[in-house]
Amino acid sequence: MVVSRFLKWIYTAKVAERAAAAAALARAYVNADLPFEDRCAAEAALTFLLDDASSKVRQAMAEALSMSRHAPLHVVTALAADQPEVAGVVLARSPLLSDADLIDRVAGGSSATQALIADRPVVSMQLSAAIAEIGDAEPCVVLLANNGADIASLSFRRMAERHGHVAAVREALIADSRLPADCRHMLLVRIGEALKGSPLVLALMGQARADRLMRDACIKASVTLIDGTQPQEHAALAEHLRLRGDLTASFIVRTLAHGKVDFFGSVLVALTGQAEQRVRALLAGGHDTALQALFAKAGLSLSTHAILIRALKVWREVANGKRVAGVQEVSWLMLKELGGQAAQGELASLVKAIHLDALRENARGHALAIAAA
Repeated sequence: MVVSRFLKWIYTAKVAERAAAAAALARAYVNADLPFEDRCAAEAALTFLLDDASSKVRQAMAEALSMSRHAPLHVVTALAADQPEVAGVVLARSPLLSDADLIDRVAGGSSATQALIADRPVVSMQLSAAIAEIGDAEPCVVLLANNGADIASLSFRRMAERHGHVAAVREALIADSRLPADCRHMLLVRIGEALKGSPLVLALMGQARADRLMRDACIKASVTLIDGTQPQEHAALAEHLRLRGDLTASFIVRTLAHGKVDFFGSVLVALTGQAEQRVRALLAGGHDTALQALFAKAGLSLSTHAILIRALKVWREVANGKRVAGVQEVSWLMLKELGGQAAQGELASLVKAIHLDALRENARGHALAIAAA
């Protein structure tokens, strides 16, 4: 009876009055223990109000129904497809909307709509995948900032591939501890490409020097990246680098000089196709002849074999507690294999550069320690 009078009254009521009444009716529906007949009548009235000419009325309904599991599903679904100011609150909150409903809204919605969905308290892996695949850059940033979002490794890769050129997305991805190592490397490369294409960098250095410096910087950053990579991700990162053509002799020599023996093993597995167990055994205790055969199968030139074996032997001794050494000492011994400071050639220049970098890093650390004392 009350609902009957309500439906007659709304034809003459003002917008503000209709909105307040719609909100009250919606709250009564989801919160009150209404008799069955009154509940059916209230549901009919809410359905009728979906056709109200004012979006403020529908927005008031959306506010009242958006967080309830007891709201009428067909009403919530209709509100979710309404104008942005009406649909937004439902898309952001309603527990009644399924992943299929939300994915449809992601596919057909604006960037603002996608961002609302990405910021829901819980975002499933399937919904995250949809946002990563078709969402704009801003919703992807929102998704990455959402602690309630379950994001698959593939979705991280898709966001890096699609929006890696956008600074805000790069920053959000790099700040996420769940980001796979190969995605981190992809973003490092994107940053390098952006820097070397900067008009300021080109004006200061020229194209050739900028290319060389950025390539060297990316190699150094890639080696540093290994420190933050879980051992179980080594194989995936090595394969990613192989497919990109980044497993160069320069990168491999630098990797072993820095003591990344486990990752060095993953690189050899990727390059040779040998069983991981066999490669690990050779690195742990294989003789020089067997190691040289392994390096040759990996495509490493003969000129690199001696310094790689020298570095490997030192790191074996360090691992076994027979020696204390770091990058500075290892790179010096590698350089001695090539003839010391008088050595010439591209490989010698690389090892010298690694040694000088280690000297500078150690000196910097020493200075900071003195300053802090």
